[in-house]
Amino acid sequence: GAYARFHGNRRSGQWEPVGPRPPLAAMFADRTADGAAVESRWRSVRSARCETKSCQTGKISTAETAVQSHTSRDAGVQTDQSKDAVQDFQQEVQVDYTSLLSFLQRVEDAVIKELNKNWKSRAFDGFEVNWTDQNETVLCLHTLSYPEAQDQNLQVTSVSWNATGSVVACSYGRLDGGDWSTEKSYVCTWNLDRRGLNPQRPDLVVDVPSSVMCLAFHPSRPSLIAGGLFSGELVVWDTSRTEDPVIWRTGMTDDTHTDPVYQVNWLPDAKHRNHNRLLSVSTDGKILVWQEERDGRLALAEGFAVVAQQVPRSARLKKFTWGEAAVGVTSLSFSHFDPRVFVVGVEGGYSLKCSTAAETLALHRTGGSVPLRAPAELAFSRHGGPVYSVSCSPFHRQVLNLFLSCGTDGQVHLHSMLQTQPLLSLQLSKKYLFCVRWSPVRPLVFAAASGEGNCNKRFCFTGDVHLFDFEKSSQKPALSIKQAAGEHPVYCVEFNTKQTRLLAAGDAAGTVRVWQLSSDFTEQGPREMNHLEQLASEITD
Repeated sequence: GAYARFHGNRRSGQWEPVGPRPPLAAMFADRTADGAAVESRWRSVRSARCETKSCQTGKISTAETAVQSHTSRDAGVQTDQSKDAVQDFQQEVQVDYTSLLSFLQRVEDAVIKELNKNWKSRAFDGFEVNWTDQNETVLCLHTLSYPEAQDQNLQVTSVSWNATGSVVACSYGRLDGGDWSTEKSYVCTWNLDRRGLNPQRPDLVVDVPSSVMCLAFHPSRPSLIAGGLFSGELVVWDTSRTEDPVIWRTGMTDDTHTDPVYQVNWLPDAKHRNHNRLLSVSTDGKILVWQEERDGRLALAEGFAVVAQQVPRSARLKKFTWGEAAVGVTSLSFSHFDPRVFVVGVEGGYSLKCSTAAETLALHRTGGSVPLRAPAELAFSRHGGPVYSVSCSPFHRQVLNLFLSCGTDGQVHLHSMLQTQPLLSLQLSKKYLFCVRWSPVRPLVFAAASGEGNCNKRFCFTGDVHLFDFEKSSQKPALSIKQAAGEHPVYCVEFNTKQTRLLAAGDAAGTVRVWQLSSDFTEQGPREMNHLEQLASEITD
């Protein structure tokens, strides 16, 4: 058997044999051939290629950036002068030096005579040029408060300016009743030069477990402030430390005051040039001087006590447990001419001239680490009630050594340390005068804080700040400023010795007002320092 192979002819569409041809008979024999099937793949291929897919670009990151170039440069431009112009100018200006010399020789004696005359003149003694803008009115620049203290009805007991004059501090406490010893109080500070000053949000708030009765910033270290407490303690805070600002304290020892501390002062330390000591005054009759120790403790360095033997009988209000009478001290001011001399105000209504050079022992007692001396040398004519404040003049020569005192009788006494009777008595208020301060720039000006109005139970006043100018009147204030609405006395005033136009006043409503004084109260006139001496001499005569 031969077999035949066929292939398809694309042109004829027939199957054609491939290879040797079969016999003719075989070619024409009947035969049933198997069917040929050709599988179509185009559907499957197409189906495979038709896929459902999604296409998404990757996440696009965007960022905004501002770019601006900034270049600044200072340049000075000056036109040059031509050489020809310079020569022309030099030719125009021709000096006859021979004639000039002759003229100077002729007037020499007359000029020297006038210069010597002017040099000896005292026409401008005390006069200082003021380059600041003139201000004719007294303005309230700031009304400061701490709402949490006001919610407790606490009062501003003291104000103080720091060494730069830009920060004012106030102490909160209570002077008219309540449980003073256990009531929480505060010390608050505001930087008035800071942008965005919030008058009801102090820059620093220090919580104090006892009422703070008085404050004093350090004279040269702006961040240090000392406070006297109702408990008798002294505390020094560093306002630059917000976490734990307490750096020194007396603690409760046998040396600590047994009554509230009503005034603190920083004193230069004679033994250590760049150090200061702290002086405290209390109604227990003691005046104590403290020095800092390395362990954060204030140790007693020396002390004084005002006792009955040194003052008139009517001033003797206190009794010590060991039998000797003591006089409660409320205020103190040092002389600006003799660092050993100071004046104190006492509860008995007297002002006393005292000296740190005193050697007589005041009290014979045991228990204290330092013996106390008796400092009083002279008692001045008394007020009609307790003296609350004294202030020595920062200007006048030792010939007069003037000071002011005020108290519950509403009077201000002008005293010379050379005589017991006041040179002048001024009735500024019908009620209490709580504070008096001499101006640091005007010898004839002082300020006083008062409580006016109707009384209820004990204290109920409308407070005023009185500005007195002896140049305008020796009998009445030049200006009385209403500190606060309602019946609230003004307890404290302080001039700013650096920014001399500013005066701070604190009141029983818990607010501190910073006043900008007018030029009348801040600019010293010619020979003004002599005017008060002349006034005092006229009064004495």
